[in-house]
Amino acid sequence: MNSNMKPLIALQLYSLRHLSDKFDEIAAAAAQAGFEGVELIPLPDRSGEEAKAILDEHGLQPVSAHVTYEELAEDFASTVAFQQAAGNDYLVLPGPAQEVRAAESGESWRAFGRTLNELGRRCREEGVRLGYHNHAFEMAVYEGARAIDWLLENADPENVLWQPDLAWISDGGVDPQEMVEKYAGRCPLIHAKDLAPAGENEDQMGLADVGYGTLDWEAILPACRAAGAECYVVEHDLPKDPVASVRRSREFLESRVQRA
Repeated sequence: MNSNMKPLIALQLYSLRHLSDKFDEIAAAAAQAGFEGVELIPLPDRSGEEAKAILDEHGLQPVSAHVTYEELAEDFASTVAFQQAAGNDYLVLPGPAQEVRAAESGESWRAFGRTLNELGRRCREEGVRLGYHNHAFEMAVYEGARAIDWLLENADPENVLWQPDLAWISDGGVDPQEMVEKYAGRCPLIHAKDLAPAGENEDQMGLADVGYGTLDWEAILPACRAAGAECYVVEHDLPKDPVASVRRSREFLESRVQRA
């Protein structure tokens, strides 16, 4: 990624999925909320060229896309070609292969890291980058290390980047600042999400708008900047008012983040 070309703050379009099943309407809502950058969701009914035309119409630029491991591993060429046609050069896996999580072992995560290393190498040959996005379960410890550590330590940083989801790191019982500092230089894309205080926002999966929950953003954001963060991707998995929620998160971040 090039920080001079990508928007500093973007939106994971998953946050707006309940507004419509039409991509053009979701794109319009993202623009309405004040975003210029977006992280793409699966678009099975669109070609890459069609997706790009819609993004262009609404003044949106893709900073990345979430694609499943199965999608990339089983249909590599088509998956990469779609993203390139859509104008995107950064693919992020939003989770592991199902059997990796089910195994609950250090070796399963080590092996998965090696598998992603090869996929990431192939991506680089095609001019795109591969990243991995965590949830809380990657903070579990197996054989003396966290699952996310086993994964990342068994993949070349040039082949596999990390997209830390700050709220899920915290939900997994780990300090997000500590993790971002540990993998400085390897996480240009940050998933900006917040956790509500215990017992609050239960109808929203316990999540909060960025800056209005329990995460210590005054400590986390400088750490992200120092670690080389190039783009903050706003996400809320189940907001009550999607457009108002993501706009509020964007405004909070815009008041506090700067390019490194």
